[in-house]
Amino acid sequence: MNTELDSIEVRVLGSLVEKDLATPDYYPMTVSALTNACNQKSNRDPVMSLSENQVLDALSALSQKHLAWEKGGAGGRVPRYAHKLAGTLTRTFDFSRRQLAVLAVLFLRGPQTPGELRSRTTRMCEFQDLDEVEEVLKELSERADGPYVVELPREPGRRETRYAHLFSGDVEPASQLTQASGAGPSEVHPELQARVSVLEGQVADLAEELAALRRRIDSSS
Repeated sequence: MNTELDSIEVRVLGSLVEKDLATPDYYPMTVSALTNACNQKSNRDPVMSLSENQVLDALSALSQKHLAWEKGGAGGRVPRYAHKLAGTLTRTFDFSRRQLAVLAVLFLRGPQTPGELRSRTTRMCEFQDLDEVEEVLKELSERADGPYVVELPREPGRRETRYAHLFSGDVEPASQLTQASGAGPSEVHPELQARVSVLEGQVADLAEELAALRRRIDSSS
């Protein structure tokens, strides 16, 4: 693919996709809400501390690359932003829900195994088994307008290979693997890992809902 994103653009795009699928009531997103989503301490690797100006700059770059757009904001209303990876009139990409969920996790957490992807996409979609995850990864790696993901060489000591997105260009396996998040399947029980991931996501969503409620109260007072 021709589009190459920097790390901040990837984080912003991933946050937009995640919130679209996981908390649609709070999507499209204001810059403030999007900044908070980018800077979450859960379900993010690495953890970032971005300013609203950095997020705005990334949104501008993503808009120029036809990956995001400003939705609303007319008549004095606060501007809100959405991704353009699916469901848009231009349909530049039009990824399926499952493809979006997999991409969102790869954007937000770096290279992942199929097992990690299955557990960490729970809030966004449902995979019955690893075969379904691997089928989506195959679709993303073989799309005519792609590829969008790549299988990385197996890391020593791990039982599963990891996959990485290609929205930032070709992947350097060694550097990507050292940045990979979380413990591998040989270090943490998969069931426990899945439960922790779901709980982390629920806490992040509750924090976002509370922040949105506070903003509504402040605006009405």
